[in-house]
Amino acid sequence: MADAGLPRLRLRLDLAAGISFGPGKAALLQGIAETGSIAAAGRRIGMSYKRAWQLVDGLNRDFAAALVSASRGGAHGGGAALTPLGAEVLAAYRALEAQASAGLHDGLVRLADRLAPRDPG
Repeated sequence: MADAGLPRLRLRLDLAAGISFGPGKAALLQGIAETGSIAAAGRRIGMSYKRAWQLVDGLNRDFAAALVSASRGGAHGGGAALTPLGAEVLAAYRALEAQASAGLHDGLVRLADRLAPRDPG
């Protein structure tokens, strides 16, 4: 079976009691890194501005130092960027995703090969 037909792996890490990190937070951090904006990153993944800010605030409180540095808007506009720790956390999560995907590849193929045929239409 081709990789395109494999079930998608979604890695969620429970790092400590009440502290998790998964695809949504990773996508938000990735979006902030790419757009320089919490609002734009949230829109990109279908997340409200309020929810994106809540997640960033939680991430900044949960880790030893802030993952995102933000400046308020105004006449010259605001902005956001990943801190060095934020970039490190995102890279570590992406590496774990890749390792998990590679390690589970054969098992995913076995499961996908046993699915009932789907009507392409």
